[in-house]
Amino acid sequence: MQLKELTNKKTTLAPGYRTCSGCPITLIVRHLLRATNDAVVVAVNTGCLEVTTTIYPQTSWKVPLIHSLLENGAATVSGLESAYRVLQKKDRLSSDKKIKFVVFGGDGSTYDAGFQFLSAAIERRHDFLYVCYDNQAYMNTGVQKSGATPIGTFTNTTPGGRKHRRKDLTKIIAAHDVPYAAQAALWHWQDLYNKAKKALEITGPTFLNILSPCVPGWKIDTDLAIELSKLAVETRFWPLYEVEQGKYKITVPVEKPKPLEEFLKPQGRFKHLLEPENQEQLAKLKDSVYGEWKKLEDLQK
Repeated sequence: MQLKELTNKKTTLAPGYRTCSGCPITLIVRHLLRATNDAVVVAVNTGCLEVTTTIYPQTSWKVPLIHSLLENGAATVSGLESAYRVLQKKDRLSSDKKIKFVVFGGDGSTYDAGFQFLSAAIERRHDFLYVCYDNQAYMNTGVQKSGATPIGTFTNTTPGGRKHRRKDLTKIIAAHDVPYAAQAALWHWQDLYNKAKKALEITGPTFLNILSPCVPGWKIDTDLAIELSKLAVETRFWPLYEVEQGKYKITVPVEKPKPLEEFLKPQGRFKHLLEPENQEQLAKLKDSVYGEWKKLEDLQK
């Protein structure tokens, strides 16, 4: 798929959404849903994406959409998908028309508040794709720490920097024995498209975790979201990999990683880590990043 061909495909979001200037969330949604020609039904957890695209009485969505609470998008889509199958069996819906159910949630609703709903929906083997747009904190409510917040990160609830490691949610989901789970970044659009296409074509629960730089939460300039998603990959901060039928594969190898500081420097949330008195915290973050990469290399052997 060529980029020009991809961008000419029909979009699922109309102009008029009210995201922060420079926010990549709507780019992620449009790019991802262009990976299928099937009909889609979307559930959106309360969060940045929902509040900026569904401001009553208007909506930017061109596909059927249901708004869920912060935590229960996976439970909501479980009911939708179950009803769809029942109606097909009763011949009230055509069995030839394929509908894919997709949930979008931020890291707060996915790693934390809604994890039990997601875990249970996967365990029941519903046919849906769950997409986490991971901006690494509760951004919609004022930049508080979430389970996705990395070591050393400044948030309004960790003013001295987070002390502990973030959850590795992609591996946690993979441990549910899902047919497909992957991490992606908007910068590498071809890798994201390939993973989205695969996830949308597979029957059963699938999962994508997509890095989504946040302008106010990361304290960055409005033109840096794509560049930072690139640096996140090139420094191994955000590995691009997939787990298909239990087999791990790094999809974008980084043989010669750039220094982690190149990713940290443009971000106000990491400013304190670059000061001499915080070298111990910086070292812990580096150990976490490099250690997780080594684990991935071992897992794909």
